Amino acid sequence: MNTTRTIILALCSALFIVASQFPSAEAQLDQPNLIETFPAGSVPTYMAFDGENIWVLNQGDDSVTKLRASDGSVQGNFPLILGPQGIVFDGSNIWVSSFSLAKLIKLRASDGSLLGIFRVGQGPQGLTFDGANIWVANSVANNVMKVRASDGTILGTFPVGEFPRGILFDGTDIWVTEYSGGSVDKLRASDGTLLGSTRVAGGPNALVAAGEDIWVTNEDAMHLTRLRASDGTILQTVRVGTTPTWLAFDGANIWVPNSDDDKVMKLRASDGVIEKRYRAGNLPVGILFDGTSIWVTNAEDDTVNKISRAAR
Repeated sequence: MNTTRTIILALCSALFIVASQFPSAEAQLDQPNLIETFPAGSVPTYMAFDGENIWVLNQGDDSVTKLRASDGSVQGNFPLILGPQGIVFDGSNIWVSSFSLAKLIKLRASDGSLLGIFRVGQGPQGLTFDGANIWVANSVANNVMKVRASDGTILGTFPVGEFPRGILFDGTDIWVTEYSGGSVDKLRASDGTLLGSTRVAGGPNALVAAGEDIWVTNEDAMHLTRLRASDGTILQTVRVGTTPTWLAFDGANIWVPNSDDDKVMKLRASDGVIEKRYRAGNLPVGILFDGTSIWVTNAEDDTVNKISRAAR
């Protein structure tokens, strides 16, 4: 990893049972001209989708860019406060966590207007929405908070393991990755009760729900782990590329960027078989499915890629 990549990955981190064989390298790559590229801000990382637009979190210039999903045109650029890390859409508004200032920022999705800034725990990173509340993974405080989306009131604080980073609502429960603790925790969404903890490979980070399973990136181990959502049992571990960062599910497949390989992988969710690899830009970090296309942020290029259905 070169020096620039080391710095960018550090920024992304501090501010946010069968191994499959790789397919042959060049034979599985789509042509680059089938993938559209659009400009974003400085060091784009994570994203949210509001039903019509892609919101791109730019950690290099503390801003968020709103792109129209249909054509990638810029609908606005909005400044944030220092150290943005996580982002989520609550059905009406965009929420962003500030790792440096231990706050949440609430923006109106229609026009980007600032609606509020709310204090949370130390080192907030991942965010998820349960239909009424925003859940925050406070990595330095080793806890998660439940925040009422309507007014930012903190409804509960629940201890978890070491350096919680990724967080996910699966429709019933809350899942949290312990990046330093090497585990995935499951909490009951109604009251934050810890329902179980599963030990996984090194550096668990992002999560995505896929049917009855939960998929987790293991950045340090270069793996993905598939868990059974009902009880957290490990069903499969899949070897992927270098530094798998984020995850998306398109209804049939799992998508993962491998940041240090400049590639995106598509895996069959039913069995973890790697079906394709795509060229991305330099240092792909975030990934999102908008119901039609896959979007990928390229942190070194200050761009996002849109992989269309035709390309997939």
